[in-house]
Amino acid sequence: MNVQRWAAARAEELPGSVLGHPFGPETDVYKVGGKVFMLLITHQGVPLVNLKVQPFDGEALREEFEEITRGYHMNKRHWISLRAGERLDRDLVEELVTDSYCLVVAKLPRAQRPVDPKTFGTH
Repeated sequence: MNVQRWAAARAEELPGSVLGHPFGPETDVYKVGGKVFMLLITHQGVPLVNLKVQPFDGEALREEFEEITRGYHMNKRHWISLRAGERLDRDLVEELVTDSYCLVVAKLPRAQRPVDPKTFGTH
């Protein structure tokens, strides 16, 4: 299981998603509209995925999944870190990446939004 590979694959599918390396080649930073929605990092040999969340969602996710912690090196209320574990499946990782993306898109000026964050990803 590779949560970073799942997260990166989903991020690359998202409209307007851009991969950069502003902190060096070891950190993949995904942005939309110039704003960060995901980072792929390694801390003490452990691959992590940092994602933006609503504070109440982050709290609930951290309570339910031991693989989800407060965002490493990020605002602890608004970011979570995912690490590989038995309970994290690909669907959940992809959903959390999409949610992070939509949170960032919602803060962009309307003219710069590549999608409608209220309806994107819903079926």
